[in-house]
Amino acid sequence: MSRRQLLRNAGSLVLLLQAPQLLRAAPNAASIVAVRVWPAADYTRVTLESDRPLDAKHFMVDKPDRLVIDIEGLELSPGLRELVKKVRADDPYISGVRVGQNTPTVVRIVLDLKQVAAPQIFTLKPVAPYQHRLVFDLHPAEEPDPLLALVREKEQAEAKAAAAVNDALDELVRKIERPPELPRKSDPAASALRPAPPPGPSTPASAMTPAPAPSLPPPSQRQLDRLIVIALDPGHGGEDPGAVGPSGLKEKDVVLAVALKLRDKLNANRNIRVMLTRDADFFVPLQDRVRKARRVQADLFVSIHADAFFTPQARGASVFALSDGAASSNAARWMADKENASDQVGGISNVKVKDAAVLKTLLDMSTSAQIKDSLRLGGEVLGQIGQVGRLHKKQVEQAGFVVLKAPDIPSILVETAFISNPEEEAKLRDPAYQQKLVEALATGIARYFAKNPPLARHRALS
Repeated sequence: MSRRQLLRNAGSLVLLLQAPQLLRAAPNAASIVAVRVWPAADYTRVTLESDRPLDAKHFMVDKPDRLVIDIEGLELSPGLRELVKKVRADDPYISGVRVGQNTPTVVRIVLDLKQVAAPQIFTLKPVAPYQHRLVFDLHPAEEPDPLLALVREKEQAEAKAAAAVNDALDELVRKIERPPELPRKSDPAASALRPAPPPGPSTPASAMTPAPAPSLPPPSQRQLDRLIVIALDPGHGGEDPGAVGPSGLKEKDVVLAVALKLRDKLNANRNIRVMLTRDADFFVPLQDRVRKARRVQADLFVSIHADAFFTPQARGASVFALSDGAASSNAARWMADKENASDQVGGISNVKVKDAAVLKTLLDMSTSAQIKDSLRLGGEVLGQIGQVGRLHKKQVEQAGFVVLKAPDIPSILVETAFISNPEEEAKLRDPAYQQKLVEALATGIARYFAKNPPLARHRALS
């Protein structure tokens, strides 16, 4: 037997020896249930949902920037290939995805990045409707200053408004300076439009002088002595849909719609600027919502939700503030437990919050003064939304909501209606009803500030 034949037989023997291992790998491989991508300016999340836990390792590559993830115990499948199609062209962080079988038991995913990112990769155990999840969160390498962004947004809005006024003035001046077109002699109405004779002794002086053009307020009145910052918090988002109504309306969608309308309403006041904890469909951990509000030195924090219960009969709006002890009722305690479970559904990494121990200490420092102010704010808002629809409770309830634990910001949580009630779900879907809620919330906030003017701005916290 020749050497070439020996080598060919040896190679065949190796393949035969490996074949049972390759055959055994398939039954043990995890199956991908779903792949999801949640792009947002804050961060982009990629989720792989599977029927069993996935073990992943990752590393970064530069020039160009890429994130490489190797997943053990997984085989390339049509479901996993769907990840390539999930990335949108406007994703702030990911420009493209490549997926391949790196070894018989390892799938390699390469995320081509648009900017330098700080990735966080972690797993989540089954909860709610989800099975095992492997999550990639792509955060910016340097977090922007949110307060500076609000100031710039205000300056841009003022510049745009000033430009609109100037355009209107220019158009008015052109109309005044443009000589009127005299009618032709053949026009029967010519005699009626001939120039008036020179003014006589009886002609009033006002008839000779055109009305003065409107002018901008003096600069001193246009300057803001105190910018009021309001943090609006649309609940849930992304992986966490919140409550779902009988017809499929998701809480995360309706509260975002209300928050966006309320932002526009409040921002119409040049002394106010609104920060949204999320302005799109992505998940924000509860403590991160509080941290965002504190970073912009918010004067108020309003978390917007849509309630749900086991039976469809429950209805009406509610307003909650933080409790410094026991909840004001069993229902309030149940509601706080339900909302506090958002992090379990949405999924957070243990390393997501910088200096988590320090932040937790701050969140445990909520003062009686903050709670007192929150109750005042809640009372004003409750009185207004009670004029829009039915109230579930006629007083502000209190419980241990994590999202209300900013120690220096009056904070309330508004349950706009019961999305589990078919009639109220239909109202929440209606843009006209959403606008009524917005008007009520804005009026309640305005009434609070009228009685409780904001104090001097304190130093920003990181």
